[in-house]
Amino acid sequence: MGGKIRYQDLSDPELVSLLKKGQEEAFTILYQRHWAIVYQQVYRILRDDDECRDVIQEVFSSLWLKREQLADNTNLGAYLYIQGRNRVFSLIAKNRVRSDYLNSITQFMEKVDRNATDLLEEKEIFARVEQEINRLPPRMREIFISSREEGRSHKEIADALGLSEQTVKKQVHNALKIIKPKLQNLGGLR
Repeated sequence: MGGKIRYQDLSDPELVSLLKKGQEEAFTILYQRHWAIVYQQVYRILRDDDECRDVIQEVFSSLWLKREQLADNTNLGAYLYIQGRNRVFSLIAKNRVRSDYLNSITQFMEKVDRNATDLLEEKEIFARVEQEINRLPPRMREIFISSREEGRSHKEIADALGLSEQTVKKQVHNALKIIKPKLQNLGGLR
C-alpha cells in the first residue's frame, strides 16, 4: 500500500480527526456515510425534496467550515442530526413548510433514531416548542394552533372566527416571528 490512507476503512472519529486537519477525502467519506440518514430525518418533517437538499447542503457546508472547532470525541451522527434539526426549525420559523408541521415534528421525534440523540433531549425540544406556542397571545395562539396542529386552511379559520383571510395569514406569520428566535439554539450547537 505504500502508506496510502484508505479513508473508507477509517472510523468516524478517525475521519473527524483528519477532517479537522483539512483532509478533503475524509470529508467526502463522512458525507457519503451520513448524507442519506440526515436527508431522511429532514425529509420526515419538510416533505420537500428541494428544501431537504438545501438543508443537507447547508449542514455539510457548515461541517466543513467549522471543522476545526469540532471536539475530538464528536459523535458525528448526533452533530449532523442537531445541525439538520436546527436548520429545519429555522425554515419552520420562516413559514416555508406545510401547515401540519407540528404533527410532523411529533412524528419525527417519535421515529428518530435513538442513537442520534437521547430521548430526554427530544422531549425537551418538543416541550420548548409547546411552551413557546402557549406563550403567544390567546387569539394568535388559537389561530396558530388551528393552522399548524389542526391543519386548517387560512380560509377555514377566517370563516370560523369571522376574520379575513389576510388577518389569519398575518397572525400565523407574526406567531412564527415570535417563536423563531426562541427556538434557534435548541440542542446547544450553533
